[in-house]
Parts: sequence; C-alpha cells; structure tokens
Amino acid sequence: MAIVRAAGQPSSPVRLRRDRRGRGRRGPLAWPAVPAMSSRRQQFDDLVLDAAARLEGPLADRRTEVEFAVEDVPATDPAPWESAAVPLGRVFPAQGRMPARIVLYRRPIESRAQDSRELTVIVQDVVVEQVAALLGVPPADLDPRYGDGLD
Repeated sequence: MAIVRAAGQPSSPVRLRRDRRGRGRRGPLAWPAVPAMSSRRQQFDDLVLDAAARLEGPLADRRTEVEFAVEDVPATDPAPWESAAVPLGRVFPAQGRMPARIVLYRRPIESRAQDSRELTVIVQDVVVEQVAALLGVPPADLDPRYGDGLD
C-alpha cells in the first residue's frame, strides 16, 4: 500500500488502487444510461408509458384523467362478472378524488409474447382495449392500428 501526501493538505493517508495483473480498473460492465442495464420490469414499464402516450390526445379531448399501473400478476379472486381466463389488464373507474386507473399485468402479457416486437404489440393493444372500455368506445375508434400488429 502506498501512502501519498499532497503538499499543503493535511497529512491524511490516501490509498492508491492496485492494478493487479495489468487488467485495468474494475467497474460496471454497462453504465446506467445503456439499455442493457434496465431490467425486464423497467422495459415493460417503458412500453406501457409509450402506449399510453399514444392515447394522450383522445384522453385530453374527453378531459379524462387516468393513471396507469403495472402489477406482476392479477389478484387470485376475479370479479364475478369477469371470465375465468387470466386478465391482461383491468380498469378501475374514478372514485371521488381518485382518478381512473388502468392496471396491466406484466407476467400474463409476457407469457403470451414470443419476442419483443410481439410484446410491444400486445401491450399497445391491451392499453387501447382498457382505455376504450373506460371511455365506452370501440378500440378501433381510439387507435386505427388496433389489432393490426399480429399476423
């Protein structure tokens, strides 16, 4: 260990980092700004935000405030009016001061997608379906590309 004292500074020891075997300094493999550092959960959240941003116009026209949320899996007890199939998303209408809320379920959606392109299309379609259910309009009226992404 080498101790270095800078001129004019108090005499506190400073440790120099060793570069064992000449391989350079150790550090993270990818910096936080690189997409490789984002988790699948963060990537899914970004897909939901992108899909919601596409529908800002129709929501603003109707002066509807909506919160989007992502949960890993749906609750185990479906509502009596819901089918027995696993839901991909759910709409919770506005109550009092709380705005309407749309919840997407990450794991059921990811299990239906074969690749990232298909995942993007499914997320967009689920967001459009849930917003359409909230507004009481057909999904094709909100997004003309609804249902066109999958063959």
